[in-house]
Amino acid sequence: MRRGTNLPRMGDFNQTVVLDVIRRAGGGLARAEVARRTGLSAQTVTNVARRLLDLGLVVEEGEAARRGPGRPGTLLRLNAPSRFAVGVHLDPATMTFVLLDLSGAVVARAQSPTPVPEDPQAVVDGLVAEIEGLIAAAGVDRDRVLGVGIAAPGPIDVEAGVVLDPPHLPGWHDVPLRDAVAERTGLRAVLDKDVIAAACAHLWAPADAAGAGPAHPSDFVFCYLGTGVAVSIVLRDEVVRGISGNAGESGHLVADPDGAPCWCGRRGCLGAVLRAEALAQQGRAAGVDLPDWGDGTDPRAVDRAVAGLCAAADAGHAGAREVLALAGRRLGAAAGVLTDLLDVGSVLVGGPLWDRIAPYAEPALTETVAQHPVPGAHAVTVSSSGYGPQVGAVGAGCILLGRAFTPRPSDLLLVS
Repeated sequence: MRRGTNLPRMGDFNQTVVLDVIRRAGGGLARAEVARRTGLSAQTVTNVARRLLDLGLVVEEGEAARRGPGRPGTLLRLNAPSRFAVGVHLDPATMTFVLLDLSGAVVARAQSPTPVPEDPQAVVDGLVAEIEGLIAAAGVDRDRVLGVGIAAPGPIDVEAGVVLDPPHLPGWHDVPLRDAVAERTGLRAVLDKDVIAAACAHLWAPADAAGAGPAHPSDFVFCYLGTGVAVSIVLRDEVVRGISGNAGESGHLVADPDGAPCWCGRRGCLGAVLRAEALAQQGRAAGVDLPDWGDGTDPRAVDRAVAGLCAAADAGHAGAREVLALAGRRLGAAAGVLTDLLDVGSVLVGGPLWDRIAPYAEPALTETVAQHPVPGAHAVTVSSSGYGPQVGAVGAGCILLGRAFTPRPSDLLLVS
């Protein structure tokens, strides 16, 4: 939690500090407790609270528990429907859209197949149409929509807002996706990598906002399974982004030395054995009758094949169930390496593909991690993201909320 400063020139920074501590509290805070948590003077908190009330970002509601003599303070609570953010996840097979309120709660959602994935212009047209439809259907005041957060496959240029050369989006080369969406919608836009966004979904909302029990751990590994496979790392409530913002490329982490050959020359790399097309290939080899997906260049055809594999598992096909359980064991082997390397105690898993295979893969993943000897003997927990297949879209919206309302140390720099 950031601390405030009592310097008069720091009003904007203090405003974000106070809003942040009220948001994280969930149930509301009295002014005195806000002062205690932020290190701000009572007068500064009073002044900041007045500005937040005028902006409609917080409301006064209820009374704090009595602590000694005197009238208990009035609680300041986040006014969640005062502002909104659109979150978009562009997966090569499926586009997912959410509208978040200020607390990070999903108030509207939509999903559609990615139109002509190899044609960036067609994809942008589809994104914009869905964004506009989502806002209109939700009936929210457009002036209260802060902007659009976009999660896309990497690699990306975060600063320029450009999608570079994602392996699962043939035809995409240096596509200025952020600016294209901003220009077409008239809304502020930010672009980030899908696995980074997925981890960020668990950093914005207070406890239980995702419907997943207690607040997120401070340190965890997030394994993302969509059309491709990636891993994000969170340490002390911060996502590890790397020097270019493209951390998470884990496709060549070996999960099974006896697995399928990878183009890099090794065998059993995560990308070679866990990507969507690889699971479809394994399903066909196990005798599952699946729709044809051609040469694998159409992610929507691959998606239909994976859907067939999961349907066969649901119908009791032993081969299909074993393919999905093996995916869980392979992911568990990789997770063991990562938790050892980073000395973290939590593994979260999510993404569009994971949401489908989790009923059969998660038990095998949990068992594999439980059997892994941990240096230091601390416990390692495994859980699926409470956001399900929309985790990337939620995370993209949370990144936008964070850009607008999270206190940043750079805001403390004074210029003459």
